[in-house]
Amino acid sequence: MPLPITSMTAALLALLLLALAIQTVRKRLALKAAFGDAQDPGLIAASRSHGNLAEHAPIVLIMLGLLENGGANASVLTAFAGAFVAGRIAHAIGLHQSSEPGKAPLARQIGVIATWLVILGLAVMIVLGVAA
Repeated sequence: MPLPITSMTAALLALLLLALAIQTVRKRLALKAAFGDAQDPGLIAASRSHGNLAEHAPIVLIMLGLLENGGANASVLTAFAGAFVAGRIAHAIGLHQSSEPGKAPLARQIGVIATWLVILGLAVMIVLGVAA
């Protein structure tokens, strides 16, 4: 299979995206809220965890694919891919945990930091032309 790291990452993220979409739909059905968030914290969390993954995954997959196709170190790419998937799972978990007002749960903080570091690391690799 061409681009095995990118392919596996895409598959794992697709499964996570599907799980988060199902969770959002279940909340919508329970609340009878076809649109919007019904000002329900659970629906807001479900919708944002799904949307946030959909917002960040494409650029990471594109950069992974470009680097993998360009011959970048497979171990480095695998580490970035694993960190991104783990970060997205942590972010989703964190969005569903209650916390003090104005303070995000630790899992969400870890997820955000992991996501941003992966995006930054992959972007730097591309800008510097890092391969092999």
